[in-house]
Amino acid sequence: MESKISIIVPIYNEERTVAISLPRIFALPLEKEVIVIDDGSSDKTPEILAGLKSNYDFRLISQPINRGKGAAIRRGLEKISGDYFIICDADIEYDPADIVPMFKGIKEGAGRCALYGSRFLDRPGSSFHRTINGFLTGLTNLLFGSNLTDMETCFKLIPAAALKEIRLSGERFEIEPIITAQLLKNGYRIKEMPISYNRRGYKDGKKISPRDGLTAILALFKERLN
Repeated sequence: MESKISIIVPIYNEERTVAISLPRIFALPLEKEVIVIDDGSSDKTPEILAGLKSNYDFRLISQPINRGKGAAIRRGLEKISGDYFIICDADIEYDPADIVPMFKGIKEGAGRCALYGSRFLDRPGSSFHRTINGFLTGLTNLLFGSNLTDMETCFKLIPAAALKEIRLSGERFEIEPIITAQLLKNGYRIKEMPISYNRRGYKDGKKISPRDGLTAILALFKERLN
């Protein structure tokens, strides 16, 4: 029987991108289920999702108020039925097509393994965004003995069986370091493969803030101490 992947799509106020990004996910040539969590959007996102629902097969979960990406992801994970899961934002920064080789790669692996799509692996360059990500990734490697290049990547492909062992918390973006720390603490190896990335700015709707960087640091130390 072919393995199935559950694709979790947290969405908040993405009226400009959701009608573009979701069809790309639906078109992936994979055995999949798509679970969309509308995290209390206040723009036209709910109406656009309703229109897409008439043409595409996906599960829609609507949160009455905006709680944050972490809360939306945890809600979606309660409903998955796939053998693996991955988070795919609806903002077009990541290319859903990269999920296909990632899914092939993790199925070819063995044992307790997760696969991360790295935006920086084999890709030289520098920017403020990359420096911050490099610091958080380096701190993760120091605290948990890993050798990652992109801990904060959205594309984390993980066996669903891991959910029986890892304990996820966090309302906002701190769920990214928490997922990684929990995997490493429970003996999972994390491999990486390069992916494409088209970073958008705050004027285009980017929502992560400097405060989230501090929260990520605190989350990593909390995970190490616990």
